[in-house]
Amino acid sequence: MINTKKDFPLLMHYGQELVYFDSASTSHKPSAVLDAMTQLYTHDYANVHRGIYALAERATQQYEESRATVAQFIGASVPDTVVFTQGTTDSINCVAWGWARHMLKPGDEILIPQAEHHANIIPWQQLARECGIKIVYIPVMQDGTIDYQQCASLFTDRTKLLTVSQVSHVTGVHHDVEQLVTYAHAVGARVLLDAAQSVPHQRVNVEQLKVDFCAFSAHKMCGPTGIGALYIKPDRHDEFRPYRVGGGMVHSVQWHTTHFLKIPHLLEAGTPPIAQAIGFAAACQYLRTVDMRLLQEHEAHLCSLFIDGLVPLSKCSIIGPLDQLRNRGHIVTFAIRGLHAHDVAAYLSHYGICVRAGHHCAQPFATLLGLDATVRASFYLYNTVEEIAFCLEIIKKLAQ
Repeated sequence: MINTKKDFPLLMHYGQELVYFDSASTSHKPSAVLDAMTQLYTHDYANVHRGIYALAERATQQYEESRATVAQFIGASVPDTVVFTQGTTDSINCVAWGWARHMLKPGDEILIPQAEHHANIIPWQQLARECGIKIVYIPVMQDGTIDYQQCASLFTDRTKLLTVSQVSHVTGVHHDVEQLVTYAHAVGARVLLDAAQSVPHQRVNVEQLKVDFCAFSAHKMCGPTGIGALYIKPDRHDEFRPYRVGGGMVHSVQWHTTHFLKIPHLLEAGTPPIAQAIGFAAACQYLRTVDMRLLQEHEAHLCSLFIDGLVPLSKCSIIGPLDQLRNRGHIVTFAIRGLHAHDVAAYLSHYGICVRAGHHCAQPFATLLGLDATVRASFYLYNTVEEIAFCLEIIKKLAQ
C-alpha cells in the first residue's frame, strides 16, 4: 500500500494527533514542493518576461519550463495550450467571459449536470442573464450518477457547450466523459472538463479525451494555492478574447489601439504567480514518482474499508454509488440521522480528525437530495488503514 506521509512536513509534525480526511478540499504539500519554491525565492527570483538581465531570464526560463511540465502531466503535447490561472474557479470563469460571452448568442444552450460545484454553475447563471443563454441541467440520480439515456436527448443543435466534472466532489462519481464528449461533438458543441478531483488521483490525457477546455487546481494535487491551469485546445485559441487586460499580455500599445499577444500570455495579464508556478511543476514531478494505478487502488481500499464500517450503522446513510466507490473512489459522503453534519465534524475534530461538513458548494444538489448538509471524508496518498479504523471507532461511538 502507498504511504507517503513522511514526505509531508505538516503531517509529520502532528504525527498521530492529526487524521486529515479533507484532501478533496485541499491537499498537503510535500517537501519537494516547499523546497522548489524556497529555492526560487532564495536564488532565482525576479519578474518574468520583462527583465533583460540574467536573474530575470533564469526566472522566466523556470516559469515557462513549469508550464511545459504541467502540460506534459495532463497529456498536452503543446505547452502553450496551458494557461496559468488562479485555480479551477478562475479557469471556468476564463472560459465563460473570455470565450462563451462572445461565441454564444441568445437562445444557445449550455448543459450542466445537476450535481456540479457552484464554480461550474454561477458563472453560467451570470452569463445567461447577461447574454440570453439558456442553462439546461442534466438529471442525476440519487447517488449522483448521470442518467445517460435521458442525457442523450438533451443534446440538440442549440447545445453549444457541455461543462462537466470528471469526478464529483460530492459523491466521488466518475462520469463517463468519453460518452459525454461523443454526445457533445455530435451536435457541434464544445466541452469544458472540470478535472479538479481527477487530475490529482489518476492519469488524465486531455488530447485522448478530446475535450476543448480542461480546468484544475494545483492545491488539490500537492501544489500551492493561488494557481491552477486551463487547457485550451489549439483549435479554440483564436476564439478567445482577453477579459482582463494590463501588462504582460500585450505586443504593442498605442494611444487608441493595442495589439495583444497570443494564448497563453493573452490570458495572463499582470505579474503572474511565479513561485506558485514553480511549486505547481514540482507537485507534478512529485506525482510523477507515484504509481497512479497503485494510488487508485490504495484510495479505493480506504473507501471500501470506510464504507464497510458505515453500512452496519442503522442511522448512517451514504451518498454515492457504493460499488463504484469501492473500486475507484477517493470520497465518501454520508449523513447520520438525528445529527447535523456540522456537529459530526466538530465531534470528530475533538479527536484530531478533519472532515468537511456542509453542502460542499453544491447547494442545488443537496436540495435535490433533501439534505441541508452532509459529512465528506476524502482520502489521498498520505492516508492509512489505521486512520480509517480510528475514525470509524469514533463515528460508531457517536452514532450509538
